[in-house]
Amino acid sequence: MEHWMDRLYGHHHTILPAKAKVPPDANGEIQWCFSQVKGTLDDEITEADIISCVEFNHDGDLLATGDKGGRVVIFQRDPGSKTSVPKRGEYNVYSTFQSHEPEFDYLKSLEIEEKINKIRWLRRKNPAHFLLSTNDKTIKLWKVSERDKRAEGYNLKDEAGEMKDKGVLTGLRVPVLKPMELMVEASPRRIYANAHTYHINSISVNSDAETYLSADDLRINLWHLDITDQSFNIVDIKPANMEELTEVITASEFHPTDCNHFVYSSSKGLIRLCDMRMAALCDRHAKLFEEPEDPANRSFFSEIISSISDVKFSRSGRYMLSRDYLSVKVWDLHMETKPIETYPVHEYLRSKLCSLYENDCIFDKFECCWGNNDQAVLTGSYNNFFRMFDRTSKRDVTLEASREIARPKTTLKAKKICSGGKRKKDEVSVDSLDFNKKILHTAWHPTENIIAVAATNNLFIFQDKF
Repeated sequence: MEHWMDRLYGHHHTILPAKAKVPPDANGEIQWCFSQVKGTLDDEITEADIISCVEFNHDGDLLATGDKGGRVVIFQRDPGSKTSVPKRGEYNVYSTFQSHEPEFDYLKSLEIEEKINKIRWLRRKNPAHFLLSTNDKTIKLWKVSERDKRAEGYNLKDEAGEMKDKGVLTGLRVPVLKPMELMVEASPRRIYANAHTYHINSISVNSDAETYLSADDLRINLWHLDITDQSFNIVDIKPANMEELTEVITASEFHPTDCNHFVYSSSKGLIRLCDMRMAALCDRHAKLFEEPEDPANRSFFSEIISSISDVKFSRSGRYMLSRDYLSVKVWDLHMETKPIETYPVHEYLRSKLCSLYENDCIFDKFECCWGNNDQAVLTGSYNNFFRMFDRTSKRDVTLEASREIARPKTTLKAKKICSGGKRKKDEVSVDSLDFNKKILHTAWHPTENIIAVAATNNLFIFQDKF
């Protein structure tokens, strides 16, 4: 049995850790089409190439991915695709760098993976871009900048960079800047280490643009971006006796506009909203969001599938989106007693929970995200399926990220899953689903209908119909 308690006691189990209104077709169905796929489409998959996080920056011009090999790849939107009519969602490689290396904790005899757990962009203040990336233990602040000029004509150095003989200098000259081929440099500006005993599952930049939080299984720390050797513990749920441990923190995020508010979700299916103005240690929440369990659905797996794997504030800050194993839920911050909307993601798997438990899939951590105007949500499933839910029309659709549709402008066809009885010609049997192909990480462009979907080692980019 794999469970979160195994990880706390040393058994390493890696935690892996949508839709706006789009032009409908004649039947009112949502139309999405293929734009690009990044990564090799070979059957041979290298473990290090598996994508572990995806994140657009605040204007959507850059798209960052992290992988299990500790690399960060940044894609930049093609300038021509923004001005073309209609607009296209096309991205090209902008920068690739090694963010983390494998390490070894000699004190605990524990190997620390290089896998990138989360990437978060900072709001842009100057021509350079800044992002935070983290593995299980160490967070790094990276500066990504461009250089297209170089200085020439130094007084004390020749063109090769060697020091000149001062005896031959006859006068002073002013160095000049000459154009050069564009070079994108990524450099680590800060390294925030040694603050987490357990594995980091979340980082979130505050709206004050000066602080950020990092969360592991039992604690949440508050950092100042300029200070690397000190952080403040703002949540600590570790019991005095670890045998009394009943829940762990699964995700955490700052409110998009209120710098004093943040939320964190737990393995018990609870979401706690905390206000940092109330106390230095936010062990007492300001609000507790919980949906009482339906006794009719009670089973051996209830506790596992109710664990929340991701929580996200809406772009407006009024709502929250949470993902558990079988569903996504929308919460109004003004109502704690129950979610205002619940969308089943793959209810047909409820009868398969026993086999999913045996193959450990029941512990998969699916993420979720909001559409660009908060009117839709996106999350992943198995068989490289991903799900979209329109909050206004209450329509939902299942789409597939597969190499078969990897042709420009190919319209994605809705998939239907047959969970029993006679299967129709265009339906997919639940027994034929591939549970090794899973969409855990997705991202939605902040202002347009462009989505990025990570399917193992491939990054698919889709957009609304041309």
